[in-house]
Amino acid sequence: YIENSNRQFLIKSLTDSMPDHIFYKDINFRYTGCNKAFAEFHGMTEKEIIGKNDYQIFSKDFADTYVESDKDVINNLKKAVFEDIAHRGDSVTYFETIKNPYFDANGNCVGLIGVSRDITERKVKEDQIIYLNHHDILTGLYNRLYLDNAYVEIDKKENLPISIIIGDINGLKLVNDSLGHGFGDMTIKEIADILSKCCSDKGVVARIGGDEFVILLPKTDNKTAYDLIKQITHDCNEHMNDMKSMFYANISLGCATKSSMDDTLEKVYQQAEENMYRQKMFEYKSQHSAILSSIKKTMFEKSYETEEHAERMAVLSRKLGKEVGLPEEELIALELLSNLHDIGKISIDKNILTKPGKLSKEEWKEIKKHPEVGYRITQVAPDLMHISEYILSHHERWDGLGYPQGLKEKEIPLLSRIIAVVDSYDAMTQDRPYSKAKTKLEAKEEILANAGSQFDPIIAKIFVEKVLN
Repeated sequence: YIENSNRQFLIKSLTDSMPDHIFYKDINFRYTGCNKAFAEFHGMTEKEIIGKNDYQIFSKDFADTYVESDKDVINNLKKAVFEDIAHRGDSVTYFETIKNPYFDANGNCVGLIGVSRDITERKVKEDQIIYLNHHDILTGLYNRLYLDNAYVEIDKKENLPISIIIGDINGLKLVNDSLGHGFGDMTIKEIADILSKCCSDKGVVARIGGDEFVILLPKTDNKTAYDLIKQITHDCNEHMNDMKSMFYANISLGCATKSSMDDTLEKVYQQAEENMYRQKMFEYKSQHSAILSSIKKTMFEKSYETEEHAERMAVLSRKLGKEVGLPEEELIALELLSNLHDIGKISIDKNILTKPGKLSKEEWKEIKKHPEVGYRITQVAPDLMHISEYILSHHERWDGLGYPQGLKEKEIPLLSRIIAVVDSYDAMTQDRPYSKAKTKLEAKEEILANAGSQFDPIIAKIFVEKVLN
């Protein structure tokens, strides 16, 4: 048995040790007590709080809300539960407050007891979940789920005309294959930023797929939508021409407009998509050409390879090709191969490509990936597909000890065998970070010494005896 005074002391000690805010009020809604956490949060002592009402502690808006809930508890003798926000300086704290009536020994309601629990962490997590449910993680734009809900909200007569713009990034696969998915993601984010800046105050901008975007525009006619497309295209070109951009990428856009409630947004979407693909096909060759040019430029900037190296190789390769008896069509392919055989090096760290000393095992492993990367890049460009196999094989050796496939002798495509000889000769006769240039005579001797092991012996002999002499 605990005496009454000790019981009260025990209860007080218990409530003061709790992190929750606990307070008591009488039937006139004046505070009759509180625990330490409640008093400290409001910058007062319990003694200062006792006898006050909410209007003496809180702003009028908050006090009005608290008094209304107090009345509900006292008058209806029922529990009240609500969430609340408290501002202290720059910080915001979320509380869940539960109020219950309490009674004397005769069963008469004499006041209420309230418990406020800090739920800030929970609210932050809930807000994060809500955000992730409605937003694309990579770009921060709205996602397909949000867009589907927006269609329903916006598809009303008062929002007519309603325009839809659909966009699809050009050459994203090419960027991913050449520079890696990190750069592909950067492209997506850069274009998403442009779309957001151009359109966020005009409608809903959403990313609905890897390279696909939708802009939903209420109260926007077709001409205004097309003007917006022109602005987006202009801003993309301006941004991609900026020296900060390593590569060129752009977006094809198409739009359609709902002018009557007899139309459906589904049909408008389909029409916008058709218009976008029509534009994409119209721009396809020029877009891919621009992307490849920027990739090639970046390759020269990142490595010791130069445009002069590519030009020298093109001249020597054509001469060697003629001596071997290649038709004009293959001579043209050989010149193109001379320019792009090392395009896969764009994916390799510049520090590895320009390292003056010996490469580590891991660095050499990275270098050996470039034929496969170059193969993937040219596979997605229709105008270059015919040289992709040659790019893949240009580091194979006659003896089968090359990479990446370990092909030997005539398993290696003829154009790859030609490029291997010419590339090695030009590399030997130019200063590189890891070696001084050899004389032309030394380079010839090196080519002949490796004929039958590294190089096709017949091609090596023709190159030295007929092309170089």
